[in-house]
Amino acid sequence: MGISRTLSVDEALPRLPELNVVDVRTPGEFASGRLPGAVNIPFERIDGSLAELRQAAESGPLLLVCASGARSGKGAAALAAHGIAAASLTGGTRAWADAGHGLEYPPGPARAVWGMERQVRFTAGALVLLGLVLGLLVHPAFQFLSAAIAGGLVFSALTDTCGMAVVLGRLPFNRRGWGLPYLRTGCGRAAR
Repeated sequence: MGISRTLSVDEALPRLPELNVVDVRTPGEFASGRLPGAVNIPFERIDGSLAELRQAAESGPLLLVCASGARSGKGAAALAAHGIAAASLTGGTRAWADAGHGLEYPPGPARAVWGMERQVRFTAGALVLLGLVLGLLVHPAFQFLSAAIAGGLVFSALTDTCGMAVVLGRLPFNRRGWGLPYLRTGCGRAAR
């Protein structure tokens, strides 16, 4: 394929016209700004999109993108396990924007959407706080909610997975956006 496992912003920029850019963030995050020509296949839907991704990889190198590079790195590893070569953009859309490169936005009014990591931190913190407050004001058993969230965070760190992100990704504001129809018409090349 001629592409390394990761690409920096400086390496990806001149190759952008030849790359099939796949954004693995939630549709809500995708709608808040994407690399030019990117299509959206959320990380949790990669396994269900293997045929389209394999076809796209045959027409040009795949570059997976997320907010920071973490999900896209996991996505590239998941694709490699299925024999599909893909690279991850180091630093994600944050690094792209920080380097002064523009992002594209869907038509219509701009939407401010929190990134998935921020949504998880907010939800976990709110549930811990709720468990503590209800434990003090209603019944001490509510403190088990805080303990369960703490245990979930430890499990998440040890396994490098996040069940809360999967659940949050299914909420309506995280599901809007563009998706597979663009892949079926040439992996976004028609959108460029």
